[in-house]
Amino acid sequence: MTRARSSALHGPEAPWRRILARWAVLPSLTCLALAVCGDAPPEPPPGPGEAMAGLGTGERGRFLLGRALFERLATADEGLGPLYNEERCSDCHDQPAVGGGGTQRVRVLKATRFADGRCDLLHAEGGDNIQRRATDLLVAHGMGPEEVPAAATATALMTAPSLLGLGLIEAVPDTVLAERADPDDLDGDGISGRLPRLPDGRTARFGRKGDASTLEDFVDTALRFELGFTTSAHPAEEARNGVPVPADADPMPDPEIDAPTLRHLTEYVRFLAPPAGAAPPAGAARDTLAQGAALLRQIGCTSCHREELRTGSSAAAPLSLQTFRPYSDLLLHDMGAELADVCGADAGPGELRTAPLWGLRYRDRLLHDGRAEDVPAAVSAHGGEAAGARDAFLALPADARRAIVRFLTSL
Repeated sequence: MTRARSSALHGPEAPWRRILARWAVLPSLTCLALAVCGDAPPEPPPGPGEAMAGLGTGERGRFLLGRALFERLATADEGLGPLYNEERCSDCHDQPAVGGGGTQRVRVLKATRFADGRCDLLHAEGGDNIQRRATDLLVAHGMGPEEVPAAATATALMTAPSLLGLGLIEAVPDTVLAERADPDDLDGDGISGRLPRLPDGRTARFGRKGDASTLEDFVDTALRFELGFTTSAHPAEEARNGVPVPADADPMPDPEIDAPTLRHLTEYVRFLAPPAGAAPPAGAARDTLAQGAALLRQIGCTSCHREELRTGSSAAAPLSLQTFRPYSDLLLHDMGAELADVCGADAGPGELRTAPLWGLRYRDRLLHDGRAEDVPAAVSAHGGEAAGARDAFLALPADARRAIVRFLTSL
């Protein structure tokens, strides 16, 4: 690698660092705007993809800086790949706005082995995330995208989860989640959710199967597996199905994403506003929504899709001691054979973390793999611990089912 090429990436004019420098003036500009405008009337809740209300000047500046990085198209010259899935974070998270969820158009291929009650994430064969694209330079070295290892017992195509409101979810203390867990179903209600743990003992509340403990871990994982960047915490390139890639197939110095850049991306995700829900209707339409919410509780859906959670203390005021309504307990539950596919570090094939229902009105496909096109289809696929609630939903009169659907699609 030439000195000129190295300087272009890591010197003062490196593309990622140019963004950091360009946006560094945001806090001072925001202060000036506040001073000029003075008091402003109350604003409506932030829309999808916007920053949380109540952020400090510096927090909002870091949010905007992180968003610029999140939307930036990466290139192989900057360290993209050599194995990757997409070229920017927003390729997977753009519905209904940047920072939201994904569609069936862009899904992540996972492959795992489950045998004798144990999950093998196939680290020796390149890991459970199958990277389906390769840079031209890697192809020139005779290596293409990854393939599903022969040892895999299951695969799954997963849609990208929404990032909206994840800062609030991160700020909920473990004790709040653990108080709802009942792994041995001691109360005999058929619901036995549990808080998943990583091999190092930390709890994991992010990912479809409980795969990451913190937002920084979550972002770091996406950078490595989806874009192929090395990070300060993981400076080694991912191997192709367990075979190391040639050193000169990706000559960018490692780590390709340094700690400050990772922090800015994490701050962006942390400060994304939660879904606000539709504006409350009037008259009969409001009554229908209230009926749907009551029926959702009555048939048992909120045993897992918990209506409210509360955060602990946080240095960021919008995240501190807040009660919010994600409609999830963030626990792992056995969802039955129909939804079973890959396993996780602490999750069996049929176990899935309860998906938050807030923002449901923005989604065109439902369930972790996007197989369901509407709420009734998604509910019908539920099994295991959710079988009782499923059967209760299907047994309701048609108008009652419609009321539940109207409520859920208002979130």
